[in-house]
Amino acid sequence: MYDKINEFVSDFTSFVWGLPLLLLLIGGGTYLLILSKFLPFRYLGHAIQILRGKYDNKDDEGEITHFQALTTALSSTIGMGNIAGVAVAISIGGPGAVFWMWISAIVGMSTKFFTSSLAVMFRGKDSAGNIQGGPMYFIIEGLGKHWKPLAVFFSVCGLLGALPVFNVNQLTQAINDIILIPSGVKVDFYTNLYIGVALVLITSVVILGGLNRISKVASKLVPAMVLLYFVLILIILFANVQVVPQYFKLILTDAFAANYHPKEDTFLGGVLGALIILGIKRGAFSNEAGIGTAPLAHGAAKTNEPIREGLVAMLGPAIDTIIICTLTALAILVTGVWKSTDANGVSLTANAFSSVMPVYGKYLLLICIVVFSVSSLFSYSYYGTKCLSFLLGDKNKHYYNYFYILSIVLGATTSLALMINLIDGIFALMAIPTMIATLLLAPKVVKEAKRYFKKMKSINN
Repeated sequence: MYDKINEFVSDFTSFVWGLPLLLLLIGGGTYLLILSKFLPFRYLGHAIQILRGKYDNKDDEGEITHFQALTTALSSTIGMGNIAGVAVAISIGGPGAVFWMWISAIVGMSTKFFTSSLAVMFRGKDSAGNIQGGPMYFIIEGLGKHWKPLAVFFSVCGLLGALPVFNVNQLTQAINDIILIPSGVKVDFYTNLYIGVALVLITSVVILGGLNRISKVASKLVPAMVLLYFVLILIILFANVQVVPQYFKLILTDAFAANYHPKEDTFLGGVLGALIILGIKRGAFSNEAGIGTAPLAHGAAKTNEPIREGLVAMLGPAIDTIIICTLTALAILVTGVWKSTDANGVSLTANAFSSVMPVYGKYLLLICIVVFSVSSLFSYSYYGTKCLSFLLGDKNKHYYNYFYILSIVLGATTSLALMINLIDGIFALMAIPTMIATLLLAPKVVKEAKRYFKKMKSINN
């Protein structure tokens, strides 16, 4: 029975991640980049000023600051997508998969700018009369009530896409590989169940406190762990500094080489197309650009200027995929563990850390993994409650947390292949309504951007 479920989910994911979706995400994102005349890259400095709080106004509509919105969004994206997702990409597709993750991130910066600007431009009200943002709201408020089926489709998919099963699965694997197995503990269903129950207790305390508690915890935890992870990776790179340039070159050359032997996901003549899809999938899982989850957080930002939130949001893929995923990839490549072991996911990354820091490396990595994974649990629960609130009303949204908490146990006790295929497939479905609405509403964002920068120019003069 389990094998049949696994096969069905795998086939479903392969089907939805076909050429049409690739064109929608990458083709659509490229169109947005051109339409905006590469705006995300021209205003990076201004985006950082906004993030630092220069334009914060406590009287603006919204619940959280720009910084808290970004860290809440990043706490869901910086995590197992960066540590385990990159390892999965390299173990399947080799170094070339990283290049296509970069392409996904560059295009994703423009997508994030548009989707998060729209999340503030077309905020709606929930059944309790509270201001809310996100794809389901900008679909209805921006395109009209007759587009509601698209908003409902996004929300239904969001209920499943927000489940933390992959993060929990890989956190459980990390605890098993780094602590339990080396200590002689026999790992089985019950040890995984105990880990799942412990995560349920930790997560319950935070998520039942709502968005403010989630954003405050995320804004403290995420930056500290990003810094620690950054330092640890630099230690690995300095220890192997002589081979770093050749692996950068290998990422570029392998991106167009036929070294990848796919079992599925082929198009465009086979191997190269499969490699592109692999990189785009892992990039989408890493930074979630075009999927629609990040606008749920950015739509709650305290601002009356949609473009400001779009500029802050676009920093996400740059931090998440271009910087952190690249560092993870280089650590795995320069240490050679991707060629010398059959390990996959988080275990492969742990091997890279142990090869350079044999005594303490994997334990420091585990600290990062725990914080990244647990902070992801907090953010995803918020996304799911917003989707349920849209579907069934604000008074019923808390029921999602109970379903969410139960799914933590499922993630802890199920295989990596099933979990990653399930989330990949649901993310693909969420991208369809998000990108369709974004492409249709994009001219309104461009018009708003012109107004905003004209206003800023007059203020500065």
